[in-house]
Amino acid sequence: MNTRQLTELAQQLRVDSVRASAAAGSGHPTSSMSAADLMAVLLAHHMRYDFDRPAHPGNDRFVLSKGHASPLLYAAYKAVGAINDTELLTFRRLGSRLEGHPTPRRLPWVETATGSLGQGLPVGVGIALAGKRLDRTGYRVWVLCGDSELAEGSVWEAAEHAGYEHLDNLTAIVDINRLGQRGPTRHGHDLKAYARRFQAFGWHTVEIDGHDIDAVDRAYEEALSTAGQPTAILARTLKGKGVASVQDREGVHGKPLPDAEEAIAELGGVRDVRVEVPHPPPSRLLHSVGPGDADLPRYEIGDEVATRDAYGKALAAVGTARGNVVALDGEVSDSTRSEFFAKEHPDRFFECYIAEQQLVATSVGMATRGWVPYACTFAAFLTRAYDFVRMASISGAGINLVGSHAGVAIGQDGPSQMGLEDLAMFRAIHGSTVLYPCDANQTAKLVAEMAGLDGIRYLRTSRGGTPVIYSPTEEFPVGGSKVLRASGEDRLTVVAAGVTLHEALKAAELLDSEGVQARVIDLYSVKPVDRRTLREAADATGCLLTVEDHREEGGIGDAVLDAFTDSRPVPRLVRLAVRTMPGSASPAEQLHAAGIDAETIAAAARLLVETAVVR
Repeated sequence: MNTRQLTELAQQLRVDSVRASAAAGSGHPTSSMSAADLMAVLLAHHMRYDFDRPAHPGNDRFVLSKGHASPLLYAAYKAVGAINDTELLTFRRLGSRLEGHPTPRRLPWVETATGSLGQGLPVGVGIALAGKRLDRTGYRVWVLCGDSELAEGSVWEAAEHAGYEHLDNLTAIVDINRLGQRGPTRHGHDLKAYARRFQAFGWHTVEIDGHDIDAVDRAYEEALSTAGQPTAILARTLKGKGVASVQDREGVHGKPLPDAEEAIAELGGVRDVRVEVPHPPPSRLLHSVGPGDADLPRYEIGDEVATRDAYGKALAAVGTARGNVVALDGEVSDSTRSEFFAKEHPDRFFECYIAEQQLVATSVGMATRGWVPYACTFAAFLTRAYDFVRMASISGAGINLVGSHAGVAIGQDGPSQMGLEDLAMFRAIHGSTVLYPCDANQTAKLVAEMAGLDGIRYLRTSRGGTPVIYSPTEEFPVGGSKVLRASGEDRLTVVAAGVTLHEALKAAELLDSEGVQARVIDLYSVKPVDRRTLREAADATGCLLTVEDHREEGGIGDAVLDAFTDSRPVPRLVRLAVRTMPGSASPAEQLHAAGIDAETIAAAARLLVETAVVR
């Protein structure tokens, strides 16, 4: 296309953004209009993509980080023939694929869900890193960002990571239209302020007028020819470009244009320009899944092994069996034990340093390319990346997250290092799986099981050694549990997992010496929970006592309670959990102070049984 044709295409994208938003009665047309020239030139001249084959390994990847500008994206899909005009005008309607913010659950050409600003570039870094070090098919990653979202710290985690990794297959296109939701952005049209920041992280920068078609074209060419550095194209644009009543004006963000028909006429009317996007070269993926049967480590019953150790060794074994498994860590691999994977599979290990948002975002990016990521850090630090986990779920991403050093059982490090909210966090994620193993053999089996699951999978590991109680041949289906003690004379059921499972077994021994029989359930699958086993235990014993090294809210106690939310009678339920603010102490002292050790469990059980007798 020549300059005149590209200008016409850009105007069509503006018109269709206005039309879609007008039909919906909502949307962000002005944010779309500012970037129309940038999108037009990218589509027509530089992006290589086969819309009939979105999974083509050689396709370039496009991420709309400013997800509210979805009308522009959908207008582009119409221009390339991926959708028709009728579908375009279903924008934001019930049942439409064209949601207010794009998601890959609905559209095969969308890489990742966006809308929570500051996430597109971090995920784009993950995709580019996969292209550079794993896929090696030569595709490029283009990320269209807004200037408002550059206030997010996650953008600069991504910028530093991309610069450090020399991701010259990554281009950030920054639509600097000066206006955010409520008024001017921090730096307005000061392109040099943004350039200094990107350059400080090792990026090549290009400053342009984002409405000069030829300048945009040259900027993309410069990005393609830059070696050893990612490129940031900093484009000065005007929000609402082309319509005088809204152009560069405050107070019109997130609203349809006040007079759509008049605006369309001012933009030159409805058009039906079609663009042929350049196709990618023939490519093939280099990695293979493999048989999937890992030679997992085996541990003898009675050994003392930390579940974090078992995780690291099992992950290395899974990586040997499955060539599509990758591991990532937040600069604590010697503690999380993902170092075992790093030593055996250095080409598939990725150090994300202490940048937990980028850790999760990189995992999501790699998952879009068919890789199976295991990302690990301390359970407490995953809280910093929770919004990325939430958005990963909206994307339908398949990622494994592992939180080590969970609970007060870590001991002397104190509360800042104790993951005490993680089970609640991950249980709240749509479609998630939450696993909490108590011994090494169980951990190994669950690590292998996670590789074949869908959605967000979370595994909680512990710092200290715990006794091996299961045989290496034992199986642990997701959604199951294990009844470790049971008799026809059980007076109550103790439900625990991880560290507190061993405390529950000790408590049961104490109670047994006093003539009180207690059933013990290992609830290693916290979500989905084993409703059937819990209901059977409630029917048999009448009393449930849950014990967890976690806050009371949202953890094992609530998971057990959920098994009785279908109008069936709720059994007597007592919950032991961490209700105080811990300090520094030994692991045993911490468990006792929190009221979740064997002695306290036994005391609570006695009281529960005595109360049941009185009643």
